[in-house]
Amino acid sequence: MFDGRFRTSVEKGLKPVGANLRRAGIKADHLTAFGVLMSGAAAVAIANGALRGGLLLLALTAIPDVLDGAVAKASGTASPRGAFFDSTMDRVADAVLLGGVAWYLDTTEPGRIGLLPMAVLGASLLISYERAKAEALGFDARGGLMERAERLILLGFALLFDSLLIPVLWIMLVLTLITAGQRFMKVWKQASATVPQATPIDRDRRRRTLRRVERQQRAARRRRRARP
Repeated sequence: MFDGRFRTSVEKGLKPVGANLRRAGIKADHLTAFGVLMSGAAAVAIANGALRGGLLLLALTAIPDVLDGAVAKASGTASPRGAFFDSTMDRVADAVLLGGVAWYLDTTEPGRIGLLPMAVLGASLLISYERAKAEALGFDARGGLMERAERLILLGFALLFDSLLIPVLWIMLVLTLITAGQRFMKVWKQASATVPQATPIDRDRRRRTLRRVERQQRAARRRRRARP
């Protein structure tokens, strides 16, 4: 929801900050890498039970995630390579953070509740894949109730009120699965309204099939004329 409605305006507002950071020699990739390092530190803190410290480090993870795009646009260095790096590192950061939460729950809670953060991770990777595949096919899959920004906000809320950690994780899982369904239906409708265009390979295959049928028909006519 944040990416679809607010990210562009936020990055536009942060463009002067991005320009100042660029003049200081800080590149977008530096901020992306810093965010991943902070997510690793947050995961270690959470896994060891320092949930408030994990919350602080989580906030430091979110700041570069917003600023890296502003720096790239302010410096005119936005590129497919940078977008690929940023998107990949976001998935790494998500896996590390939720892995830290899973470690914490596995050591403090009975049963298999430690698998719950891994379920949230799986659902979040599904919606990321849906967007990537849709964009590769020329469709738009942005939007939904629970995108990455919302997941980080809810996770931060759960770390602040640690007694709500497990209920919040269940809410994240349900809303993330709903988002996956929303994106699926959005792309499904776009794809259903698209008239398939024949590729050059399909056209060549049809031409070869027609020529083969014509040859068979000519051969059949010659055999009929040759009969006494």
